[in-house]
Order: sequence, then C-alpha cells, then structure tokens
Amino acid sequence: MKPRSHDVTEGPAKAPARAMLRAIGMTEDDFDKAQVGVASSWNEVTPCNMPLDALAKRCKAGVAEAGGFPIEFNTIAVSDGISMGHEGMRASLVSREIIADSVEAVMHAERLDALVSFAGCDKSLPGMMMAAARINLPSVFVYGGSIMPGRHPDGRALDVVSVFEAVGAHAVGGIDDEELLTIEREACPTIGSCGGMFTANTMASIGEAIGMSLPGSASAAAIDSRRADVAYASGVAVMNLLREGIRPRHIMTKGAFENAIAAVMALGGSTNAVLHLLAMAFEADVELELEDFNRVGAKVPHLADTKPHGQYHMVDIDRIGGVPVVLQMLAEEGLLHLDEVTVTGKTMGENLALLDAPPPDGDVVHAFDDPIHAVGGLAVLRGSLAPRGAVVKVAGIDFDHFEGRARVFDGEDGAMAAVLGDRIEAGDVVVIRYEGPKGGPGMREMLAITGAMKGAGRGGDAALVTDGRFSGGTHGFCIGHVAPEAVDGGPIALVEEGDRIAIDVVGHTIDLLVDEATL
Repeated sequence: MKPRSHDVTEGPAKAPARAMLRAIGMTEDDFDKAQVGVASSWNEVTPCNMPLDALAKRCKAGVAEAGGFPIEFNTIAVSDGISMGHEGMRASLVSREIIADSVEAVMHAERLDALVSFAGCDKSLPGMMMAAARINLPSVFVYGGSIMPGRHPDGRALDVVSVFEAVGAHAVGGIDDEELLTIEREACPTIGSCGGMFTANTMASIGEAIGMSLPGSASAAAIDSRRADVAYASGVAVMNLLREGIRPRHIMTKGAFENAIAAVMALGGSTNAVLHLLAMAFEADVELELEDFNRVGAKVPHLADTKPHGQYHMVDIDRIGGVPVVLQMLAEEGLLHLDEVTVTGKTMGENLALLDAPPPDGDVVHAFDDPIHAVGGLAVLRGSLAPRGAVVKVAGIDFDHFEGRARVFDGEDGAMAAVLGDRIEAGDVVVIRYEGPKGGPGMREMLAITGAMKGAGRGGDAALVTDGRFSGGTHGFCIGHVAPEAVDGGPIALVEEGDRIAIDVVGHTIDLLVDEATL
C-alpha cells in the first residue's frame, strides 16, 4: 500500500515540503520510506515521564533498522502527584484529551504513516492509546516504567502514597515532624511512574492485556536496561504492523477490552481504569458499558497482593515474571479471548505460548484457587444514591457492607480540613459533592484526602462517597464516580448531614436511606 506520507514527498508540487524535510535530515533515499511518528510525553514536570526521551531515541533506531524513517515529537503531561489536593488537579483529567488531540493533530497534519507512543504519568497512558484508536494507523504503545520503591530506615518499603498517608498521621499527632520529613525524603528514590498498582501501572498492564504493547513490557522499572530493548523492539514491531496492515481497531476489539478488564480485576487495579477504558472504547468504536465490568469481575478473582492495598510494588510483579503470569492464569481458566490479535502480529494465545510464563509465586501473585478476594478488584454499584452507577475498588477493602451517617461537604477542601482537624469519626460516611466532571469542574482525584483518612486512622472504619474520582493510590471504603453528579441534580445533591447511607459491595448497591417522599 502506498504510504500516506507520499502526500508530502511525491511529485513536483511537494518540492517545498521535501525542502523542509531535507532540513530535518531526510535524504533522497528516505522519501519513499514510511514515516513513523514517535510521540513522547517526556518532560521534567514529573519523574514519571523523565525516562521517555532516551527511550524514544532508542525506538527511532528500531524504526530505522526496520526500514522506516522516524520523526519524533512531544506532547504535554500533567503530574497527578504534584497537582493533587489543590486547584491544579482540575487540569489533570482534561490533560488526557489534550494529549490525544495533540497526537492526532500532528499525525494528521504531517501525514505520518504509523505511530509509536511513549507515556509515563497517569493520564498520558490512556491519552496515547486513545489517540492510536482515533487515528487508526499502525501503532504500538510503550510505557516508560515505574519508580523503584523507597526504603524507610526501619526497612519498610515506601512510595508516594506513603507520604500522603503520613500527612494524615502527622495531622492527628501520630507521627512527628522528623518522621514526616524522613518519609518525604525516602519515598521516591529514582525516576519512573508511581510504583504500586496505581493508575499508571494499571494502564501499562492494560496496554499488554489489550494487545497494544509488546508482551512482558509493562513491569520492568524505569531504570532497568530492558526498557531500552522494549523501545527498540517496538520500533521494529510498528514497521511489521505497517507491512501487515494491522491497525489499532483490529486490535482493540470488544474481546480485547474484556481481556483488559479481566487483567485489571485480577491485579486489583485503579478505579480510573473504568474511566479510561470507556474513553478508549469510544475512540475505537467499541460498545463498552459499566455492567461489562461487573460481568467480567464476577468471574475473575483478585490475585495480586500489590500496593496500595497489599504489600508489593510493580517491580515485585516483574521479579516473579510480570503481567504474563496473571494473563497465563486467566487463559488457563478460560477467562481470556486468546484469538485477539496484538501488536506482535500474533494472537494473545500465540504470545502467551511463546512467553511460557512461570506459575504464580503464591505471595506477590496468588494462585487462582487461592485468591485474595473471590471476585475482581473493582465493582460498579447502583442504587438510590447512584442511579447511573458508582465505582468502588473492592481490592482495597476488607468487608462487604458499610452503613453510616453522612458528613456532607460541597467540595474536597472542607472535607480535607475536617479530616486534618480530626473531626471525622468511626462510622461516618464522608460525602464530597460538586467535584464531578461538570461540577468541579474537572473531576479532581482525591488521594490527598483518602491518604489523610488512612493516616489519621479512619481508613478502615469510615467511608467516602463522591461524584469525583480517586487516585490509583486510594484504598479503603471509597466510592467514586457517583452518577448523576450533584451539579446535574443527582441524589447526592440532596444528602443532608446525618442521613444514613448503606453500601453493599456484594449486592452492588449504594443507597440513601431516606424515603422518596422526603427526597
């Protein structure tokens, strides 16, 4: 098939374009080659994206070796960890769309033939995969890798969530200034994305499970030399996709999305996976609904003992064989669609057969018949408080039911002040409203307050309900994405201080215990 980049390289009328392309390094022999966009969200805003510059350069070598001409360009990324808990968080979720839009704009304007995209921080991963689905040109997604765990002087592992939780402990007198500073200094020792099964590592695992990333590529740390090998191989792989005519919408089918959901359920991934998978499905023209998450989650147990709810980090999953360990188990139980094509040009089943992943170690990843929870790590709830649904991370809680009195706050800031002021008690349900996509605006993440609640000792005996959303680092009885949101007149707007709220994770319900006439 004739490369579409010939729109800018072929014929006398394109002499001005060729003149400019010569200035970027193209020669006569390059004008007939496929032009491959190498899109990176590298920046110095966050350690998450700092590995990407070097990886993009290595990818370009792979593209060139396979006969293409790589053209690198950048897009933005927002640091969720740094923008957490203040006005800046309103820009976080919308940055996903900016990333997708900007990659689409460059690929369209420059008539590039294929795409390899690199991302690190939370919103840049789905943004890149959304762009790939939207432009539907041969594409490979590459993750920059996660940060190494920090180490407290007493030997325990630390990460950025440890710091958020330490803030809460400090506020109620649980730790002193020196201990808070120690945790702050030791939590983030290298570059790379937040190291637990938070949003970035959840989305990296989705990249593998959905077939848009090379097998086994999600788990290595950012500082691991294998990252450069993956980048190079991804450059070679995209040229093979171009020759074979395999496009993202051949890969991102309904079956592939169900594979991704199954992986998230088994890994105990972030609630943000629901938002991002729905957005990716929209771009891929795949019908995906909230109930698909409950349907898949009912069959897939939670198997990975990872942070924030467990003991281990992504580097520990890598140590025992990576995401393929989980995918292989799911395949053996008949819970994956193995005939789905991937960026290798082979099917998921063929990839797993070639990898021959080891069995689970039983500690970091449990065996299928010895799960941490019998059902998947996420659940969608409905009821009188959330007629159109809400999302809870089942992996982050140790009990199935909760009933308590509402403590109502119009916005996150007032609720945070109450937590830090030690005014939230056991049995309370903290209701934070007007934080949805419209009401916020921007649907801010709430790791600052959920971390503070955990640190203040309220992580296991109080709940939080919001029309906003949570970080992948959130755990505890936290229900987000309540719909309709308050600004749209949802029932959450009617909750009054002291009302009773009942949550049933097993029954998938969340109800405001007030009769309809009173409402």
